[in-house]
Amino acid sequence: MSRYLITCTPAHGHVMPLLQITRHLVARGDRVDFLTSPRYADAVHAAGARFVPLPAEADIDLDDADGAFPERRGLTGPAAIRFDITHLFIRPAAAQLAVVRRELAAGRIDAVLTEPLFLGAALLSRLPREDRPPVVALGIFPLGSKSRDTAPFGLGVTPRPGALGRLRNAMLTVIAEQGIFGAVQREADELCRREVGAPLGGFVLDWTAHADALVQFTVPGFEYPRSDLRANVRFAGVLPAPPTTVALPDWWSDLDGSRPVVHVTQGTVANADFGQLVLPTIEGLAASDALVVVSTGGRPRTALPADLPANVRVAEYLPYDRLLPLTDVVVTNGGYGGVQQALGQGVPLVVAGQTEDKVEVCARVGWSGAGINLKTNQPTAAQVARAVERVRAESSFRTRAHELSAEFARVDGLEGLDSALAEVVSGRLDAAQ
Repeated sequence: MSRYLITCTPAHGHVMPLLQITRHLVARGDRVDFLTSPRYADAVHAAGARFVPLPAEADIDLDDADGAFPERRGLTGPAAIRFDITHLFIRPAAAQLAVVRRELAAGRIDAVLTEPLFLGAALLSRLPREDRPPVVALGIFPLGSKSRDTAPFGLGVTPRPGALGRLRNAMLTVIAEQGIFGAVQREADELCRREVGAPLGGFVLDWTAHADALVQFTVPGFEYPRSDLRANVRFAGVLPAPPTTVALPDWWSDLDGSRPVVHVTQGTVANADFGQLVLPTIEGLAASDALVVVSTGGRPRTALPADLPANVRVAEYLPYDRLLPLTDVVVTNGGYGGVQQALGQGVPLVVAGQTEDKVEVCARVGWSGAGINLKTNQPTAAQVARAVERVRAESSFRTRAHELSAEFARVDGLEGLDSALAEVVSGRLDAAQ
């Protein structure tokens, strides 16, 4: 039996996949301590782990960051990214590290497992290896590893081959790291010096270069190729969809194969304004021959207009393991897990998301050929309708989605995690290779 400390920033989209990993580790007989916000204490206990609370100074509700920082409202572009990196991730890191150190001092920990935006783990990774357990980063959003073959993470810029592409990438990296985020990087380095006696050793969003392993939950076909991919990166495959107990809606029998099905969702967090994607999709496909199946992500049916077109079906939650095999196209704002679930079933996509990591997820959908990236947070009804019609009409999108589905089927994310952890805990995997 091994003992793991899992660390996670207080965001629903980060906590949920790490709880899935927790359940797996507990089921195989490991002990898991889970460090995050008290808001998730009950969920952590239900997963079979010991709950470790973040201190108040590090307990920022990332799902309501504007509530925690009213001055964040209205920020866009680089200013918004700078604010978030500084206030949401860098400044809580010292308090995060203090709790991690306390847990390490209290008993043996075989490895610290963390999602990459928990920067207390970044600070821990800069300690000498003999002074800490292995640090394993869990890639629950697109791979951000710095490479000469890719633009800086967060821009949503897809690769360009050849020398010109590498020159572009190098220029963008200098602009990003030394210009746009220069002050952010200086603050991160100073914090790291103060806490562990050394600078961060690289760009703050690329700290996983110093992790003992980065377990990326995807397949190579859905990630940009990197000729200089670091030795500590392991493609584990996709985390399997958790079992669902969602009841079927009373209209489920309408999905009998007689009509095409287009599913639209804004996920369970970024769904406060259905005018961003759900309503444009409903409007754009109102005259379509397809059934438009809407998941509100937990919001009540009354959050949508009462007079919806006749081809629309709505439910708060839907069983994706049963819905996706019946679906022709998924329209989404680009959540990493949901996109890969769709591709795992060979379903092509239309994506519209430009915030957080969604800009990178959507860029990969377009680059992979498995869907269309609308490159906006709020497409018009006409844009959605044209994109859906094109994805339905051109076989290349479904063909590419099926190719990725076959790649997903060959690997299991939890088995890939087990393999990486076995290497790390036994000391066979060395990030310095």
